[in-house]
Amino acid sequence: MAASKPVEPAGGGGPAGLSRWQLALVLGAPILLGAGAIYLWGRRAARRAKGASERKTPEGRASPGPGGDAGSGQPDGPGHEEMSPLGRAQAAKNKGNKYFKAGKYESAIQCYTEAISLCPPEKNLDLSTFYQNRAAAYEQLQKWTEVAQDCTKAVELNPKYVKALFRRAKAHEKLDNKKECLEDVTAVCILEAFQNQQSMLLADKVLKLLGKEKAKEKYKNREPLMPSPQFIKSYFSSFTDDIISQPLLKGEKSDEDKDKEGEASEVKENSGYLRAKQYMEEENYDKIISESTKEIEAKGKYMAEALLLRATFYLLIGNASAAKPDLDQVISMEDANVKLRANALIKRGSMYMQQQQPVLSTQDFNMAADIDPQNADVYHHRGQLKILLDQIEEAVEDFDECIRLRPNSALAQAQKCFALYRQAYTGSNALTVQAAMKGFEDVIKKFPKCAEGYALYAQALTDQQQFGKADEMYDKCIDLEPDNATTYVHKGLLQLQWKQDLDKGLELISKAIEIDNKCDFAYETMGTIEVQRGNLDKAIEMFNKAINLAKSEMEMAHLYSLCDAAYAQTEVAKKYGLKPPTL
Repeated sequence: MAASKPVEPAGGGGPAGLSRWQLALVLGAPILLGAGAIYLWGRRAARRAKGASERKTPEGRASPGPGGDAGSGQPDGPGHEEMSPLGRAQAAKNKGNKYFKAGKYESAIQCYTEAISLCPPEKNLDLSTFYQNRAAAYEQLQKWTEVAQDCTKAVELNPKYVKALFRRAKAHEKLDNKKECLEDVTAVCILEAFQNQQSMLLADKVLKLLGKEKAKEKYKNREPLMPSPQFIKSYFSSFTDDIISQPLLKGEKSDEDKDKEGEASEVKENSGYLRAKQYMEEENYDKIISESTKEIEAKGKYMAEALLLRATFYLLIGNASAAKPDLDQVISMEDANVKLRANALIKRGSMYMQQQQPVLSTQDFNMAADIDPQNADVYHHRGQLKILLDQIEEAVEDFDECIRLRPNSALAQAQKCFALYRQAYTGSNALTVQAAMKGFEDVIKKFPKCAEGYALYAQALTDQQQFGKADEMYDKCIDLEPDNATTYVHKGLLQLQWKQDLDKGLELISKAIEIDNKCDFAYETMGTIEVQRGNLDKAIEMFNKAINLAKSEMEMAHLYSLCDAAYAQTEVAKKYGLKPPTL
């Protein structure tokens, strides 16, 4: 379950249950960093969450103001009835409202049409009301094209007419016009200052659909991309019982290397797998798949190892469809080393989780535990899976078993502390939070060289708003792993939350990109910050860089959602002059 950045539970979200797409739409200052995800949301968002799903129709008004109701299924209310042309138009509208309330939508449409024809053309707000009311009646008849057309007329007359914009967004959704739907609902969200759950849910829905569509097309045609050496080494460091990641034994090295070392040992057979392992030691990762393939095609002595090694690198370059047959084959090889089979199950289980198939993932981890019950890696990685599934007690049990098998596993002990902390924090239990924080202190004291311990402790300290101490923990991480780009990103985010220091935050994130120009988390985070600063074109550029580096289709879909949200803001700004407040 190793990843480029910490992961969060399947049901995770920001304050007030916000989805991650809102990183690219929301306003205000950064307030929360936890479990490896960032949430940039106004401090007032949580306070206004209560009752946010309600919409109230303005009373006693013939014309909608810029902040009018966006979600009611009702037409706008009664107005004046003088016998001027406008008065006659209002009378026709009021008659239409009565038909509407009685469910006689065809008759209501006739009345609203009469109101439109009678209304003086200079009465923009009144005329926009009549078009919007007729759209409401068409909506009841599910005539979505007519709904969109009438809402467009209403918005042309009153560009900030929230009710018409939202109704048109819903019509576009029904017509499968996702881009247009997103632009309209983005305008509504901005006009409502992100206070209404109904419009935010629609934005979330359409962004996810757009993201999935784009990611599906892009991912199947993407060029495989090898991650950075730092990422690959970090990935393999999460395994202790992985045969393929162990250094070459003395007798396995090539003749050329033995001569260099002054060795006179026997000549080994020509093995693609052993050459691949040599390339691993040299960090020449691009040749590993091809050399492993030679071993597999030759049905050599190390065929099972070569299949697992090739599958692992297919996973690392984001080619899960190529990895799965290799993993399947290793798992089915009953005469193969059990640790190879268990490792293949761990990696296939992690792949399933990445594909949001938790049942299959759990089955693979359970099978791994059955065939190799003394394998600490099984419990370590299954514990991480349980955290993702919010099954904290089971996660702690797995970490305990990993620690029993490998008492010096600093990583498992640090992640156990983090699991206990999450459980205490979500349960709002001050005493257990305090105990979990002490657990972190014990871990870093016992394992002062474990960078992950400091990193996870820093995340918990940030949750507790102990920013100064969190900053110290990130500094410890950097001292231990100066080439870990992710730590610089987290430290940069801390500067934003703690001191609102944009320059320092961006400087640290830029440093992360300098260290690892394939760190998608850094580009994603910088894009999010640029949205907050109002630099939408720069944000879109950063999101696109992250998209090209995505390691899974699911991750790519999320990044497209962020990018599309930022792009929708640019379109809304052009059309309506609407922009959220910036940092």
